[in-house]
Amino acid sequence: MKTLVAGVGNIFLSDDGFGVEVARRLAGDRARDGVRVADYGIRGLHLAYELMDGYDTLILIDTVDRGGAAGTVYVIDPEVTGADAEPMDGHDMTPEAVLTVLTSLGGTLGRVVVVGCEAADLSEGIGLSLPVARAVEDAVNVVRELLDEFQNETTREVG
Repeated sequence: MKTLVAGVGNIFLSDDGFGVEVARRLAGDRARDGVRVADYGIRGLHLAYELMDGYDTLILIDTVDRGGAAGTVYVIDPEVTGADAEPMDGHDMTPEAVLTVLTSLGGTLGRVVVVGCEAADLSEGIGLSLPVARAVEDAVNVVRELLDEFQNETTREVG
């Protein structure tokens, strides 16, 4: 099983750099078989092309707006088909747009999980707000737990 852990977001828009920071921290972990961790920043089109390499699972790390308190970390299993969204700007693509490009290129993806954090500040500026900075370690741990869970599922299927 191949899994891509992708941090996305714009580091020049304060809390939007959340996914990038989580991916940076995860990149320092010991390597796991079949897992690639990468910071895609605002390069959504690059992410779509990377997914063409045949990943079974995508863990996407990003800010989300779900109406919760700033710094709340969510695990979201989105119903994303990749068929409804239209790609807009190659540097500002939603997860739906990334999957639309992937689908249009003939690629497929089995599972998508979003590890998202409620933002406090998306204005111009570098650096995370205090509640989002505090949530980074929680999100890192959530991604690690998801990777362990997915690995255990694969082991059960094979064994």
